[in-house]
Amino acid sequence: MLMPKLAADIPLSSESPTMHATPAATAAPAQTSARRPWALYALTVGAFGIGTTEFVIMGLLLQLAADLQVSLAAAGLLISGYALGVFVGAPLLTAATSRVPRKTALLALMAIFTLGNLACALAPSYWVLMAARVVTSLAHGTFFGVGAVVATSVVPADRKASAISTMFTGLTVATLLGVPAGAWLGLQHGWRATFWAVGAIGLVAMAVIALFVSAREAGAGSAVSLREEFKVLRRPQVLLSLAATVLGFAGVFVVFTYVQPLLTRVSGFGESGVSAILLVFGVGMILGNVVGGRFGDRAPVRALLGSLAALAGVLAVMGFVMQSQPAAVLFIGLLGAAGFATVAPLQLRVLSKAEGAGQSMASSLNIAAFNLGNALGAWLGGAVMEHGLGLARLPWVAALLTLGGLAVAWASVRLERGGAPQPAAALPAGC
Repeated sequence: MLMPKLAADIPLSSESPTMHATPAATAAPAQTSARRPWALYALTVGAFGIGTTEFVIMGLLLQLAADLQVSLAAAGLLISGYALGVFVGAPLLTAATSRVPRKTALLALMAIFTLGNLACALAPSYWVLMAARVVTSLAHGTFFGVGAVVATSVVPADRKASAISTMFTGLTVATLLGVPAGAWLGLQHGWRATFWAVGAIGLVAMAVIALFVSAREAGAGSAVSLREEFKVLRRPQVLLSLAATVLGFAGVFVVFTYVQPLLTRVSGFGESGVSAILLVFGVGMILGNVVGGRFGDRAPVRALLGSLAALAGVLAVMGFVMQSQPAAVLFIGLLGAAGFATVAPLQLRVLSKAEGAGQSMASSLNIAAFNLGNALGAWLGGAVMEHGLGLARLPWVAALLTLGGLAVAWASVRLERGGAPQPAAALPAGC
């Protein structure tokens, strides 16, 4: 869990976070910069494994539904089940590991992840697979929550959003490489082979974290009581930031959960073409993640509001163009870019509003909020189809959800500015 000293390291200036730093304060990050790539990239490998298991099922829905003899909407609930497991597991495992050294916690979480994927590969029925997915998901939120705290603790104050985006690059690379590869593997050798492969990735991630994240660099556990950790939820700005994450990111999963049938039944692609199009989505994710991190370093408020507005716009236009194959490919890439441009600004927003005791808890809860959004989006997409509105209308429903997230974020910023008027350049980093 986050120590109070670490919480104080969140930058306090949105446009120039190092302007008020003392020489002593600026020297410490410089000492860690040589080690930064190793620690961050080790976390990125773990993120790659988790991202692969989270997203790969989107490319396996048709095979899973046929093999397990369930409807497409029921297969989509395997995504909602995973996301809800993250939502529940994040605060529980964050609390359970609060006094454990962070490196030990990260390794234990990756062990849970690996065992869960092996259970998925062996699952004999739909409900056993659902249970195994939930077990796998329990480690997700706390890994990214603790990982984000470790990542931001080893960089200068003006590079914290970029540090978060570096770790989350694992998710984007998972979508670029892991998900298409997993979809291809499932098509060629059955969906179980995909989960065996992801389990192997989990073992590699454990080894890399053990080798390249030092216990000193990761930090010790927190001496703060669980009661103090949860007090962070009394802060209105933290709650508003979590709500913006849920609603803003839910729009991505209304569409992405059903990307395989959307591309095959609306756009007219063959099943074998879906893997290649997922590569386009992955490229978009990488670009959006990098842009979101860099923009978040320079102007957190504009990055937050601008990325959510861009995502809503992309989703709205998608509803008009998915019957055109070239436009469908283009907008799948734009969905990845716009969706993941929101990640670093949303995560940094929560971190900056949760300074002090409870920052690790808030960080993990925001990862849970992303996944609650995933679950909400997957469920709502299934409900849209079950009620006969059709796949083609999913992007418009998604756009409305993301606009809700934008409205909450805008209200949060207005409330903050109204409570403490100040020039835009001097707004706090997470604004």
